[in-house]
Amino acid sequence: MTTAAAYIRVSSRAQDHATQRAAIERATLARGDTIGEWYAEKKSAKTMARAELQRLRAEAREGHVRKLYVFRLDRLTRSGIRDTFELVEELRGHGVEIVSVADGFDLAGPAAEVVLAVMAWASKMERLAIGERISAARERIEAEGGRWGRPSRVDRATRERAVKLKAAGKTVREIARTLKVPRSTIARALGPSQKGGPVEGVDRAGDRGRQ
Repeated sequence: MTTAAAYIRVSSRAQDHATQRAAIERATLARGDTIGEWYAEKKSAKTMARAELQRLRAEAREGHVRKLYVFRLDRLTRSGIRDTFELVEELRGHGVEIVSVADGFDLAGPAAEVVLAVMAWASKMERLAIGERISAARERIEAEGGRWGRPSRVDRATRERAVKLKAAGKTVREIARTLKVPRSTIARALGPSQKGGPVEGVDRAGDRGRQ
């Protein structure tokens, strides 16, 4: 049984790695491999500056990775053909065999470079299209008078309770525990109140309201 590594990635903190992890575990079981090291992170692939990716590259250079499983190639990078080719060639140069579970083609096959280029281009185009849709949705919501982002976790009543507790001498930590709201959110909510700021939009630095 070969000990391999796996790289899994999602783009946002609201997502999890469960689907990718399960698929890779099934694939390794079928191939008689076992995963000895998981590289998992929650960050967009539009940049190569990702902590776990950099750790993977460093350990590949040191000869610690011989076989790498990914759910799809775009989990490694979606920033274009050049980045994809350079990363794949870098890993191969360190003796790493890359196995893509869901792409449906062999990266070592005779047409691998052509398919690799097409997939890298398609992944980048998809990422750009998603960005354009998000930008359009944001412009529409703001044009209609709404606000973009997550709903605020502190409404007017909760903020008023926080202000009263603060006036009674309670610490931010104690207020957060009492109201069951993260301490950082309470700190932001109390900041404007002490400066005479507005009640609405108290979480603009963090938990933003949509509408």
